[in-house]
Amino acid sequence: MSEPITPLSLGTWPTPVEPMPRLAAALGLGRDDLLIKRDDLTGLGGGGNKIRKLEWTVAEALANGADTLVTTGAPQSNHARLTAAAAARLGLRAVLVFPGEQGAARSGNLVLDAFLGAETVFSGVTGQEALADAAARVYDRLRTEGARPALLPFGGSSVLSARGYVRCGEELTAQVPGLRTAVVALGSGATMAGLVAGLGARRTLGVDVGAVDDARRRVESYAVPHAPDVRADDLRIDRGHIGAGYASLGRSVEEAMTLSARLEGVVLDPTYTGRAMAGLIAAARRGEIAPGDRTVFIHTGGLPGLFGHTEALAFADDMHRTG
Repeated sequence: MSEPITPLSLGTWPTPVEPMPRLAAALGLGRDDLLIKRDDLTGLGGGGNKIRKLEWTVAEALANGADTLVTTGAPQSNHARLTAAAAARLGLRAVLVFPGEQGAARSGNLVLDAFLGAETVFSGVTGQEALADAAARVYDRLRTEGARPALLPFGGSSVLSARGYVRCGEELTAQVPGLRTAVVALGSGATMAGLVAGLGARRTLGVDVGAVDDARRRVESYAVPHAPDVRADDLRIDRGHIGAGYASLGRSVEEAMTLSARLEGVVLDPTYTGRAMAGLIAAARRGEIAPGDRTVFIHTGGLPGLFGHTEALAFADDMHRTG
């Protein structure tokens, strides 16, 4: 395809911006300093940031004649869930390729994948390269069966999909005059990359969740086609909340989830938004975010994953028992 891609309309835009005065006060900030951008309220399939990306990548797939969407992710992948939702909305087939073996328990996003009609393939492999190879084999099999598949990237992240968050940066510029810092989870890279392209590297703080080994390079590679002056060394990235790994629940994330819920009624997930909020809290405590700085926390969704996260459920159970 050489023609420009026109994005689909899959979400509800612009997403709202709301104040977080009680959490701001608890962090020593002014009550008007901290806001939340509700990209968990994008509408389709339970909401989340992946909708902004899918508006572009699925548009490209349809332009190329696809009738089937194939993608990869962890079993609790929000991108996989929303790919299934986009497929359902558009009358397409969705095939989700996961690592490892299928367990007996089906919870969190896996439940929604089933309701949305997606086919799931547990590849038996681990590691991103092996998973990509497994997805390519599924793609080839579908073609031999007569389907017209499109292979969407891991996490929905690509140069094309980053355009969704360039537009989000434009929304924020209009919604929050004087914005100093936007804080966002850094997973597969394109969400932060789009914000960096739209807002600038100094106004974007990405909190690495440990989803990929080369996050800084990925963000640069996705951002540069939209903002050629971006350099990896200029990116603001906090890697202090990865803990024992992508699927783990660290103490800083427990605190962030608890404070957000009890002070603002905002529920975060343990993998992405919980880590992003932990990064925001840490930045405020070390003075990187100071009183008078207008700061926006970007809520990228992911609530269903909470209900498939064993450590988070155990932590909540402990809180019930201890009062």
